[in-house]
Amino acid sequence: MRWYTALPTAAVAAGASTVAYASLYERTRWTLRRFDVPVLAPGSAPLTVLHLSDLHMTAGQRSKQDWVAALDGLQPDLVVDTGDNLAGHDAVPALLRSLDPLLDRPGVFVTSSNDYYAPRPKNPFSYFTRTTKRVHGDELPWRGMRDAFTGRGWLDLTNARGELTVAGRRISFAGLDDPHLRRDRYDDVAGPGDRTADLRIGVVHSPEPRVLDRFVADGYDLLLCGHTHGGQLRVPFYGALVTNCGIDRDRARWLHRWAGPAPERPAGTWLHVSAGLGTSPYAPARFACPPEATLLTLTAREP
Repeated sequence: MRWYTALPTAAVAAGASTVAYASLYERTRWTLRRFDVPVLAPGSAPLTVLHLSDLHMTAGQRSKQDWVAALDGLQPDLVVDTGDNLAGHDAVPALLRSLDPLLDRPGVFVTSSNDYYAPRPKNPFSYFTRTTKRVHGDELPWRGMRDAFTGRGWLDLTNARGELTVAGRRISFAGLDDPHLRRDRYDDVAGPGDRTADLRIGVVHSPEPRVLDRFVADGYDLLLCGHTHGGQLRVPFYGALVTNCGIDRDRARWLHRWAGPAPERPAGTWLHVSAGLGTSPYAPARFACPPEATLLTLTAREP
């Protein structure tokens, strides 16, 4: 009889410990990932790219702000921000303080759902279905964020193309507004990537297969995305429960190949999906998936 009594108690204790770990510790275990990506011409010197995504910044998150600011010590050649920077109406000044040293470096960005709209309470089971009607929160001051970024020289790639010379290499970019909100307009940036450039990078917040396929068909060498939070709550030996978009669970985070339907490019292209640095204020927990930024070292391809 004692065994039957103890079992529920042990289960409750284990559950409470897991929730405490996920919400009080891992949620702020800021982590830097590193990957090498062989996308440059043979014989090229390496190029470093700091990929930031899904900061979901609030004014009071000082440890996150200090950690992001310290990333400037990595001295990246390029910074790429794939959206969802805000989580409150008062967050823009805090976000800009944290990014201030990085804004002096070459950078590009796209805007996305949690730049435009404040988070709202949400039924967590809705992530397992696609039938829930989307209800937006109040509009956030995203235009002030955008203008601050562009005022410091970062390129706005929201449904736009652009070009930067970084460490002596000419990089051609194309970017999209958030496919998760159906705001993407690929036809505005469609067409083969500039083959005269040293590198072609596609940038979009949500890694929806329908847009990844088009980037591959247009010959982009590297695709950078966020949105998934890496699953946010991952089961050891199983992985992400959901991706909150059309990408498969196995590619919910980190570096992979994306083949797409282009027969002329059967190997596809490199895809990096950032696990992101934040959470919604209404779901402040991460498990087996710490908040991350990524330093990508772009290296030369084999001849």
